[in-house]
Order: sequence, then structure tokens, then C-alpha cells
Amino acid sequence: MKVSSSKEKILKKIREALSNPVPLPFPKSEGSSALFPLANEDLEILFAKEFTALSGKFAFCIDEKDAQQQLKQLIAYQKWKNIFCVEKQLTSLFPPTQFPEINNTSLANCDAAITSCQYLVARTGAIVINSAKESGRTVSAYSPVHICIAYVDQLVFDNRDVLKELKAAPNFPSSITFAAGPSRTADIEKTLVIGVHGPKEVYVFLIDQRSQK
Repeated sequence: MKVSSSKEKILKKIREALSNPVPLPFPKSEGSSALFPLANEDLEILFAKEFTALSGKFAFCIDEKDAQQQLKQLIAYQKWKNIFCVEKQLTSLFPPTQFPEINNTSLANCDAAITSCQYLVARTGAIVINSAKESGRTVSAYSPVHICIAYVDQLVFDNRDVLKELKAAPNFPSSITFAAGPSRTADIEKTLVIGVHGPKEVYVFLIDQRSQK
């Protein structure tokens, strides 16, 4: 295929630029220190403040048994009949004998969906979702209500810490999503609307203690 002269000139300039990179004007300011100072309060408290400020709904659980009780109360209060979940770790935590509402049959018709996450970012109140998980990215994006089950040891302070941890992992995921509360937009007449292109409600059940197995 013949390349036009103008396109060839552009490609030539790109190749020259790549072969002769321009040095950073301020090298000492590039990645040498964190942009935000560490919080003085516990990460779980900071996350709860930031997450609820973004219209997220937060539940702190002492242990997994407490998480089961709080989820059961939430299901009864909301009168949910169909909760989608495909992660084996979570279906073992919330077994069908105790939670008949939880199944893996239909995401399209579910009242809510349950997933785990990779990390929780305290400074921004964001949930970090790894596409390599069993739920992938689809479940948290398409369910009308997203319930995230996380543990205190998954808390990090900032996005920088997330990227550092992921780079150190043996397999880097193909997609990482930072989800901060329910979806929102103000594109139409600058009026804030919740849940236009994602879940209308997002819950985080933060568990303090993992079960000893």
C-alpha cells in the first residue's frame, strides 16, 4: 500500500522523536514522592467517609458471620428475590441454604449482584475491580444494585499504591476499573442524575476479620 507524502512526513517525525526523547524539564518532581500526604485516621474510616460522600452505602462487619447477618437484614428490608453472584468464594460465604435469593442464573433480571474486589482506595472512596475475577467487569456495571464484599486488608491509601501492588503481581490484569459510588451524570441541563449508565446503588460490606481456614 502506497503511503502519501504527508503521512510519511508525520511518521518520520514520530520516529525521530522516539529515537531522541526530550529530557524531563523537572526530573526531581517526576514520581519521586506521593502527591497526597498520608491520612492521620484509619484507612477504613477515611474510606467510609469518602465512599458515603459519593452516595455509596457502607456497612462495617466485625467478621464474616456479622456480614452474613447484615446482608440477610438488607435483603429482607429491600425485599430482593433474585441476587446474582458467580464467585465461588462468595457463594460459599453466603450459601444457598441460608441465602436462597442468591444464584448465578440471570444477571439481566436480578435485583442486585454481589462481587468481590481487588482493592479499596481510602483517599477517593473507590472500589478497584479486576477483570480477571470471576465476575469480570460486567456484573458490577450492569446490575441495578452492586454489593461489594471486601476485607480490611484490601484497603490502600491512594491509586499510586494500587498500581504499585499490581505491578508487583505476577500477572497484570487486562482491565482495571475504579468505581466510586453509583454512576452519575450531569450532562443533561447540568442536573445530576444517579444510575444512568450503571448501578443506582452501591454497597460495600467491609469485613474486619477473615475466617481462619
